Amino acid sequence: MFVVLLRFSENKAQAPRFMEGHKAWIQRGVDDGIFLLVGSLRPDGGGAVLAHGATRPELEARVKEDPFVEENVVRAEILEIEPNRTDERLSFLKG
Repeated sequence: MFVVLLRFSENKAQAPRFMEGHKAWIQRGVDDGIFLLVGSLRPDGGGAVLAHGATRPELEARVKEDPFVEENVVRAEILEIEPNRTDERLSFLKG
């Protein structure tokens, strides 16, 4: 399981130019079953994605395809989490 942090960079002002492509990238991740949750970092810090069902190299390649990453609107950081205990509703996350 992964948490992808998409923190705004110095090029943040360009976000509106690439927003439609970014939204399409998010939708592909949801449609592919890789992105389980997508949301904003508050206050005004960027975004975050909870991802599952991909290897780290696959996820890294996917993240590089985000127009926000390509255009340096955000800097991506991928955190890998190995779930050891979960609420029953999240048991599918355990290997």
